[in-house]
Amino acid sequence: MAPSPSNRKLDISRRLPVGVEVVNHIQSADRMVHARVWAPACKSVDLVVEGGETFALEQEPNGYFAGLAKGVTTGTRYRFRLDGGDALPDPASRYQPEGPHGPSEVVDPQHFEWSDTDWRGVSIEGQVLYELHVGTFTKAGTFRAAIERLPDLVDVGVTVVEVMPVADFVGQFGWGYDGVNMFAPSHVYGTPDDFRAFVDAAHRLELGVILDVVYNHLGPDGNYLARFSPHYFAEKATEWGASINFDGEGSGSVREFFVANARYWIEEFHLDGLRLDATQQIWDSSARHILTDVAAEVRSAAAGRATIVIAENEPQDARLVRPCDTGGCGMDALWNDDFHHSAVVAATGRSEAYYTGYAGTPQEFISAAKYGFLYQGVYYMWQHGPRGSPAFDLAPSRFVNFTQNHDQVANTGNGKRLHQETSPARARALTAMLLLAPQTPMLFQGQEFHASSPFHFFADHAGELGAQVRAGRSAFMSQFWSVAARDEATRILDPAHPSTFVRCKLDWSERERNADVVALHRDLLRLRREDTVLRRQRAHAVDGAVIGPHAFALRFFGDAGDDRLLVVNLGARHHADPMPEPLLAPPAGRRWRTVISTEDQQYGGWGTPPLPSDDQGWWLPSEFAAFLAPTP
Repeated sequence: MAPSPSNRKLDISRRLPVGVEVVNHIQSADRMVHARVWAPACKSVDLVVEGGETFALEQEPNGYFAGLAKGVTTGTRYRFRLDGGDALPDPASRYQPEGPHGPSEVVDPQHFEWSDTDWRGVSIEGQVLYELHVGTFTKAGTFRAAIERLPDLVDVGVTVVEVMPVADFVGQFGWGYDGVNMFAPSHVYGTPDDFRAFVDAAHRLELGVILDVVYNHLGPDGNYLARFSPHYFAEKATEWGASINFDGEGSGSVREFFVANARYWIEEFHLDGLRLDATQQIWDSSARHILTDVAAEVRSAAAGRATIVIAENEPQDARLVRPCDTGGCGMDALWNDDFHHSAVVAATGRSEAYYTGYAGTPQEFISAAKYGFLYQGVYYMWQHGPRGSPAFDLAPSRFVNFTQNHDQVANTGNGKRLHQETSPARARALTAMLLLAPQTPMLFQGQEFHASSPFHFFADHAGELGAQVRAGRSAFMSQFWSVAARDEATRILDPAHPSTFVRCKLDWSERERNADVVALHRDLLRLRREDTVLRRQRAHAVDGAVIGPHAFALRFFGDAGDDRLLVVNLGARHHADPMPEPLLAPPAGRRWRTVISTEDQQYGGWGTPPLPSDDQGWWLPSEFAAFLAPTP
């Protein structure tokens, strides 16, 4: 065994507190790396080079082991041996070329040549998000292949791509929420530099990129963190396994690990922010919540670039997006399940499981446009208690609205998209509501061209684990009566079967075949971007009125009476007369003119009569939406 040189002989400036980093700045021509790993219960840790030397790391007083290894450089594969026993992958591995159970590989991020030096990042205001899963976004399912479709997103008006988790996981396909190598982009999608190339290409197109990260649990297979220290995990469980220890014994180093992960994605991959999965399952009773540290670290790592940090939080806790000095976590936005649930019930009529408590009524859409969350502390029958917290003070951009996402499409059981569960006209009307409401809109991959490909739950777990995953998924889906009515054997497709994954891949030829759908999305987003009133997203600048059983109007207040009107009817043709509603009155001395209607023939509709008509009040076509502006 060859001992490493003393760390005290050279000035080692690490980028991150953990992992193996190439040393490029010392006064030596030798190739070498510096390794650092937390293993507080161990007496010795060695860096074992595959087919080469073994280097003993020096023990630090705080449970870390560190040292230099000569002759080790980019591309070298290695493991850490604990107390002379098994050699395990690096907990902070930057790349696992053979998957989580294989050796780690040394990566030097400085080899990649960036072209985005003038990129200034993105802030939440004015953005249009697009959630994508790398493995199904293209037929090839790689970072490089995904680059080819980015211009199509720009064309339709998307401004920020939200990439589903890429932390390496076991198997050849999965959603990514069972990742186990927090710092290693999944080898099934490509190399770390391939992911960098994806981000760089997006920035050249003026697209931001944020990454979905999972800080509430790790996957069940390939997770070696506990072998290095049991303190990584807490006794309290999440819905998916043991929770991360952010406030117990040894939690200081655990917090450092995850905060470093947040910095890593921003610094070394030039990402524009993070989306944090299921934050309600991140347990932390510390005086300063780990989410506060993560958000602050993202800002610090960006070094002046604008960033976005979004949380998924089922209880809809508004404190997450409030400033730190008022007790908040300083995040930028929260996913808004309320809007989605109302839209689904309006589209399908199915008020089941967690859709219980939503009716898809005009008033729900009005309240969502005005206040973001519908449940802000009132009783929610599905959970038999109050849901949400007051959010009246939050700007509309703080709420991320959607009618589809990975969970909700998969939770139909058959993986159907919303447009497949309702009429084409109602789907167009709901699209207008989503894209013109003052909140931040998010599309799910393929939504902009009405993709026919489903999105199922898939996870490449074999044997007993695979059987457990399928059983667990089937049990979860049984909460939906429309799914529970099926035989258990056919309730869901086998998550581990390759065909379940393959059938979820987008067919991009549908984008040309469904050009009318693309045109509607493109025109609505252009209107959102260019209209002087819509693009402001000002708080308390929208009001609404119910004008029929399934019809409503939203008034967007501009300056000096330069208002806008969005009229939506999700039911049968409706004659609104009389109409004693001041929100429908045009500004003084002017009339309303239709700027865009979802029933325009170029979008696949039947055409729209004048709104309002010259006589007999307002005739609202069935299942339509129209955006109106005052005449000059």
